[in-house]
Amino acid sequence: MIEIASWNVNSIRARLEQVTAWLETYQPDVLLLQELKGTEFPADVFKNLGYESVAVTQKAYNGVAILSRHPIETISRTLAGDEKDSHSRFLEVMIGGLRVVNIYLPNGNPIGSDNFAYKLAWMDRLHRQLKIWEKKDPPTLIGGDFNVIPEDIDCHKPSSWIRDALFQPEPRAKYRSLLKLGYIDAFRSLHPDLKGQFTFWDYFRQAFQHNRGIRIDHFLLSPSLGERLISCEIDRGPRAQIKPSDHTPIVVKLR
Repeated sequence: MIEIASWNVNSIRARLEQVTAWLETYQPDVLLLQELKGTEFPADVFKNLGYESVAVTQKAYNGVAILSRHPIETISRTLAGDEKDSHSRFLEVMIGGLRVVNIYLPNGNPIGSDNFAYKLAWMDRLHRQLKIWEKKDPPTLIGGDFNVIPEDIDCHKPSSWIRDALFQPEPRAKYRSLLKLGYIDAFRSLHPDLKGQFTFWDYFRQAFQHNRGIRIDHFLLSPSLGERLISCEIDRGPRAQIKPSDHTPIVVKLR
């Protein structure tokens, strides 16, 4: 069995103690991190915990990293399709015969802006890449912060998000197009009707305390990997801590 987690930490510098404590407690085989927010990555700290790491960083914004208890082979640090894209949002590696991809998909707000156009274009590039991976080995897992609320069930109150880029018809349709390729939304495939399951809660108006959240952190599995899916659960614990990330970890287990 292999256990893989994903967590948007909203600054690795601010959340390092929380991340190391969580790793020491749960000890997943692999951890995907997003929104590192800085050029410095504490690889030595994670090495002391038994994790190799690869990070793609950017000053003040974005950034993704993959930690692994097994050897990592880095394949690509950029998403194909736009050589001018300087954002650190993508990391593809091989771990034990499994392609593991970590993404931090653009937020896209406000609607109608260049940010929104960039989000849609980035999703088109992702679609082209997933289409290539779906047709050949090895089995593929794509995890991270997708910044997409796939369905109404994935948010506490749809009307609260109607003017947000995460809930617009275009990115939601593009997310569904990935599923039409044959990829499996690990969490929703196991919990098709389960409500109130979220990975992000705003810092304002006691959103976490009242469970006014959204599910935007996902794992997509290629068809052959989907057959190995055991479980996919959301760990709300870190979000309840003092000065937490606004996201919480999601964990998938595979045979």
